[in-house]
Amino acid sequence: MTDKKSVPVEEIMTRSVHQIDGLATVRDAIAKFAEHRISSLVIPRRDKSDEYGMIHVSDVASRVIARNLSPDRVQVFEIMSKPVLAVPAEMNIRYAIRHLVEFQRSRAAVIDHQRELVGIVTLRDMVLRYEQNDI
Repeated sequence: MTDKKSVPVEEIMTRSVHQIDGLATVRDAIAKFAEHRISSLVIPRRDKSDEYGMIHVSDVASRVIARNLSPDRVQVFEIMSKPVLAVPAEMNIRYAIRHLVEFQRSRAAVIDHQRELVGIVTLRDMVLRYEQNDI
């Protein structure tokens, strides 16, 4: 068995995370997706005891468009995932990959020791880095 290099999630995560209020409309979320050329948005916690939420373009596709609902009449909180899967910034990507696969997720929020949002990481980015570095 060879020694494998440990790469923490914080080395791969995207630090600029776009957020949207849960009371915003799905139309607002679609506009943010387009404006920032992204596919997911984080819904911030209301207070320290709350959890983060997330909305992805696939949520809009399956829960609004496919059901022929109006994006102007559906609010983000109605279709978001909450609580969002979160991983610690210092977690080795090998274990973060396993975690996302186990829960069948393509991305996770990255949090620090105080449970504050510090980034977002995708399964794609971790797998590419894993292969690139032969971790």
